[in-house]
Amino acid sequence: MVQLLLLCMMLFQSASPTATKPVIDNDRVSVLDVADYSTSAQPNDAVVVSLAGNAVYVPKGATSKISGRLFVIDLKDHPVPPIENKSGYPLAFPRPGTKKVFENDRVIVWDSTWTPGVATPMHFHDKDVVVIFLEDGDLKSTTLDGKEVLNKYTSGTVRFNQRDRTHTETLMNGKQRAIITELK
Repeated sequence: MVQLLLLCMMLFQSASPTATKPVIDNDRVSVLDVADYSTSAQPNDAVVVSLAGNAVYVPKGATSKISGRLFVIDLKDHPVPPIENKSGYPLAFPRPGTKKVFENDRVIVWDSTWTPGVATPMHFHDKDVVVIFLEDGDLKSTTLDGKEVLNKYTSGTVRFNQRDRTHTETLMNGKQRAIITELK
């Protein structure tokens, strides 16, 4: 009998829309990877990003106009105080290879493409960011002290990077494009 109850509970949870586990869940955001989101009313303000590289802001209660495999960045009400750039380097954005998609009082969304073998200028991240990678490519990150880390990203990889970082990035292999959401 207990096994039957457990089976019923597992089937109910797997059929429930709330059973979707976030890819990222922290004080600032919950990021969901969903197959189709076009019919759901958004419970929080969110940025919705498609694997094709489209990004829209969806206020609480509204629905998204894009469909397919999407990444829903639910914005939590957890503001952080501004951080001063004491690095002496420019802010991460804007920079070569990026274009601003949109900005509002909660986020700035950037479409960023890296050129093989060309390092971005050394830059300072003053905001937390959610990065959704759209291609398969390896990015080398180099910090001020010369430490290098090679990160292999595939299409659909999602990362949350905290602010207060200074580094440069170089595309070492493949192609890479990402939608980067800076959190205000």
